[in-house]
Amino acid sequence: MTKEDCFELGKITKTHGLKGEVILWLDVDFPEDYEDLESLFLEVKGELVPYFIESYRLSGNRAIVHFEDIDTFEKAEAMINLQAFLPLDELPELENDQFYYHEIIGFQIVDKNLGNLGTVQTVHSMQAQDLLVMDYKGKEVLIPVIDEIVLQAEKEQKILHVNLPEGLLEVYLED
Repeated sequence: MTKEDCFELGKITKTHGLKGEVILWLDVDFPEDYEDLESLFLEVKGELVPYFIESYRLSGNRAIVHFEDIDTFEKAEAMINLQAFLPLDELPELENDQFYYHEIIGFQIVDKNLGNLGTVQTVHSMQAQDLLVMDYKGKEVLIPVIDEIVLQAEKEQKILHVNLPEGLLEVYLED
């Protein structure tokens, strides 16, 4: 399994107790969609390694997880900061007008008033707000991912329709 075949589910943030449990922070909109996990992949030294789950208790965006063969505090501590992944086919189905961030990388960004602007380079998930990253005239431009700005994604045509606030591009073009 490669990272290209997977999506990032979250990250192990700390240990829980002394018997090998860890806290898995779920970086997803609907953590309850992942309540019945039997296994996941952890990125260890650049490789995805499968781990099987013995117990899993969800509370908000965090889960207390006990993996098979992880039965000491020391083994659990070694897992802190490991990224957790699941295969892409584990993603829940979305409505037609919805999209996952990994799906829109490379989409052409078309503004309602300004036309073609550039392509989606990546998406930064921030606590306060998610941001699209676009290269525009050699400058990195950050576009807030909110309904008033990101209007529609045409998946077949790989186009992301936006309505940028007046002056947003100019902020990035000033020296």
